[in-house]
Amino acid sequence: MTTSLMSDIYMFVLAILIGYEVISKVPSMLHTPLMSASNAIHGIVVVGAIIAASQARTTAGYVLAFVAAFFAAMNVMGGYALTDRMLQMFRKRPGQPTGNGGPGRPEENS
Repeated sequence: MTTSLMSDIYMFVLAILIGYEVISKVPSMLHTPLMSASNAIHGIVVVGAIIAASQARTTAGYVLAFVAAFFAAMNVMGGYALTDRMLQMFRKRPGQPTGNGGPGRPEENS
């Protein structure tokens, strides 16, 4: 193996370990907003996959670039779907009565 390949593998493994440690320390209550905010990073991954596809010269390169672009795009779409689902929890449902005094206070009937 060349020094360049060993360096790339070392950086990849190091990025996996650091990423795992950072994400595992996030409280579960903040995990969904954190992951939905990372959609911009995954958008950059899609652009990187497209650039890799433009540089590919072999069939294996084209297949790997397609798989990378597909999974990155799927991750972006899933992140936006998750964010939308999370935001729906804070919307009022149609037909629900609105309270006058806030939580714990009954509505006044006039």
